[in-house]
Amino acid sequence: MPDILSVILRALSFILLFQAAGVAIYIALFRRRLDRSQGAVRRIGQAAALAGVVLVAGHYALEAARLAGDMSGVWDPTLQEMVWHSPSRAALLCRLLGLLLIAVGLQVGSNRSTIVAVGGAVLATGAFTLMGHTSVNVHRAALATLLLLHLLIVAFWFGALIPLYLASLRETPARASDLVERFTAVATWLVPVILLAGVAMAALLLPNLAALRQPYGRLLIAKVIGFALLMGLAAANRWRLGPALAQRTTGSERRFRRSLAAEYVLIAAILTITAIMTSFFSPKA
Repeated sequence: MPDILSVILRALSFILLFQAAGVAIYIALFRRRLDRSQGAVRRIGQAAALAGVVLVAGHYALEAARLAGDMSGVWDPTLQEMVWHSPSRAALLCRLLGLLLIAVGLQVGSNRSTIVAVGGAVLATGAFTLMGHTSVNVHRAALATLLLLHLLIVAFWFGALIPLYLASLRETPARASDLVERFTAVATWLVPVILLAGVAMAALLLPNLAALRQPYGRLLIAKVIGFALLMGLAAANRWRLGPALAQRTTGSERRFRRSLAAEYVLIAAILTITAIMTSFFSPKA
């Protein structure tokens, strides 16, 4: 029971963290182009950040229950002290502080507050480099750099999907198509880096190709398949749905929003797979 509940909270906290961090990055890049949807986007980012704080803390509290093998571990001060003095403490504090900075920074629309929110996004995503398989590997410095780059781009992509959805609903057609064009222009260069960084990390983490037949490797392959599907949807947005939105083709807004929803579900699924991988399996097992 603690294991199942822990991985559920972990997956949900990942989704909320990347949503909040992505909104912060999206606002920093495109806020001057947002007229009618900026307030709603900021509120979504704040809500995701604050809910993320609750789930991150809840997941951390369950670590003692996982050590005990049942939920009674949550109330065991000795086990909680063991968890507190583990490497996960630094990651916890970074995530909590990063999410709080995002929530505060998204409150107002000044340049300074935007910098605060982006700093929180970097801090919250950077927490992933402080624990886990990459933090104990001999290639730790290279892996930390690759992982941070990988995660920030994922956050940018994932966090932009709901704001783009709202833009298609609330902004004028001209403004919405301009936002989509600007986003895809940036994403076209950044998104392939997700795959390149991921392949480089896998090469450093996996001991050999036979590891791909182990649970960690199979889940990694599932993530790659999910990414391939995402690239297909992104290509459709870039070359077909985006231009159709700009030309105001009949039904283009509906098809574009469906594509964004599919991308959101796929990335959320990939984050869930990541939560399972990092909770139960090792690349060297």
